[in-house]
Amino acid sequence: MDARQTILIIDDEIQIRRLLEITLSANDYKIIEADNGKDGCTMAASFNPALIILDLGLPDQDGLDVLNKLREWFTNPVIILSARNSEEYIIKALDRGANDYLTKPFRTVELLARIRVAMRQNSRQQEARLEFGNLTIDLDKHLAYKNAEIIKLTSTEFSLLALMAKNEGRVLTHTYILKEIWGYGYTEQTQYLRVFIAQLRKKIEDDPSKPTLLITESGIGYRFSGI
Repeated sequence: MDARQTILIIDDEIQIRRLLEITLSANDYKIIEADNGKDGCTMAASFNPALIILDLGLPDQDGLDVLNKLREWFTNPVIILSARNSEEYIIKALDRGANDYLTKPFRTVELLARIRVAMRQNSRQQEARLEFGNLTIDLDKHLAYKNAEIIKLTSTEFSLLALMAKNEGRVLTHTYILKEIWGYGYTEQTQYLRVFIAQLRKKIEDDPSKPTLLITESGIGYRFSGI
């Protein structure tokens, strides 16, 4: 089985698993399934799938606990697919390492798009040079270019841009970004982050008032969209 195209579905609803199996198989993904958290973790360790689709309402344990266990060693993308649609659960899942969060009922075309973005974002983690239209980010040289000209960025601005770009398509929570860039002592300083995002937009966006790269996810965080 080709792990690069293998998706593990951890969901106790057989109707959802059948729908996902039909949809994903038709798009050339190989599917493996588990209907509870324990078996899901075992299959993840056995097959090391390219991506996991995880439900939060599992019969044997909470999906957030399963996510915690997976993130102790599993580095590939995890997409949450759940009926829980509160901002609180979304933030908890993203903070604990989920790449994306989709609520039930869902559109299969949207799920497929999220899967493609998550897999592309995972491959970007290994690249030293990222290109998004007229924006280029050289991670080794710590330089960014717009229209082939160097953008003057502070060290913190570059670190913030690099973090966002390496996680293209992934919603990063305020807490996650603040912790990664400034440390645990700044995890409540959302206004501090907002100022830096505004500064960065002025330097990389064609129209900072209508950003297309650094997208605000209201109440949650920010997402870098390189499409």
